[in-house]
Amino acid sequence: MSTTNPPLVNKVASSGLITLKLETFWPDAELAEMDIKDYLFKELLLKEKDFREAMQAHDWAQYEGKVLLVDCSTDAIIPMWAYMLISAHAAPHAKDVFQGTAEDYYRTYFTQKLSSLDMAPYQDQRVILKGCTDGKAIPPQAYLELTKRLRPVAKSIMFGEPCSTVPIYKQPRK
Repeated sequence: MSTTNPPLVNKVASSGLITLKLETFWPDAELAEMDIKDYLFKELLLKEKDFREAMQAHDWAQYEGKVLLVDCSTDAIIPMWAYMLISAHAAPHAKDVFQGTAEDYYRTYFTQKLSSLDMAPYQDQRVILKGCTDGKAIPPQAYLELTKRLRPVAKSIMFGEPCSTVPIYKQPRK
C-alpha cells in the first residue's frame, strides 16, 4: 500500500499578504560629497574672491551623473550665495545637488519618493514592510512615511518578515 504525502502549501504565498521592500526604492545614483571647509581660509572664513576662483577652477565633471552632497563640516558661517554658486557650477554635470549629509539626503529622498507612491494597490490589503534589507540602511523616516501613507488605505500594516511579523496597525472593524 502506497501512501502519498499531501502537497506542500506555501501558506505565506497564499495568505494575500503584500510585502513591500523599501530597498527597492533605493536611489540609483552614486553620491559624491563636497565639504565647503576645504575652500575656506583656515577652514573657517569664506573669502568671496578666493571662493569664486576656487569654484571656477574646480573639476565639476567629476560629478557627472552623481548626486552631489554639499555640506560644511566646520562651524563656519556659510552665506547662502555660496551654496547657490556651487549649485550653478554643478548643475550641468550632477544628476542632483543636495545641501546636507548622506543621511539627510536619504531621509529626504525616501520622503519624496514614498509621498508620490500610488496607494491604490494597497487599498484594503494586509501589508508587511520588510524588516531585513540587502545591506542598505533604510532610514527610519522611510518606514514612518510609508506607514503614514498606508494607514488610511491598508487593512493592516505589519513589520518584519512574513513568517514573523510585528503588528503595527489594524483597521477597526466597520
